[in-house]
Amino acid sequence: MDDRVRITAIVGSYRKGGIIDQTVDEMLASAREEGAEMFKIYLVDTRLEFCTNCRLCTEQKGAARGVCPIADEMADLLDQIEASDAIILASPVNFATVTALMKRFIERLVCYAYWPWGMMAPKVRTRLTPRRAVLVASSAAPALIARLATSVVGLLKKAAGLLGAKTVGVIFIGLAAREKQPDPGARIRKKARLLGKKLASAGVRL
Repeated sequence: MDDRVRITAIVGSYRKGGIIDQTVDEMLASAREEGAEMFKIYLVDTRLEFCTNCRLCTEQKGAARGVCPIADEMADLLDQIEASDAIILASPVNFATVTALMKRFIERLVCYAYWPWGMMAPKVRTRLTPRRAVLVASSAAPALIARLATSVVGLLKKAAGLLGAKTVGVIFIGLAAREKQPDPGARIRKKARLLGKKLASAGVRL
């Protein structure tokens, strides 16, 4: 039996090799050095359809996620996440929120809520958090201003919660659009490596 910690990174950037991608890679490299098993999924390469708000998945009872009738790669992606001990959710800031790629993914997480017709509001199926999460975001604005002026971190944190993960770290990179091929910098890389080790540590697995 393979008892290595499994880490899945969900990357919502349109640009491979950019500042988000480099930061995630730094984290994964650090975790790999600690013996963790890595998986990185680019949403830009994943066939995910938009939620149609049919609510069929929300009408199903029980703690397990509801089954979506849309035939795409979302179910396989969620199976991968549920088999992981830790996740990374990463997205640049576009128009004061996450990218459309990440937003589409997050909207599909409604399957983790119970919301039959007639109920006033959805109810999260389970509050259990068997895994841990690190959130990564970048913005053209200074990090502090962007973090305070947008709901990106809060949105990613809610998504992590629906995926059964407790957020244990956030990396918010500011001034990310000054160069065509920006580098996260030594401080961000160091923080990413520390968080990678944290996700790979034995304490992650509950």
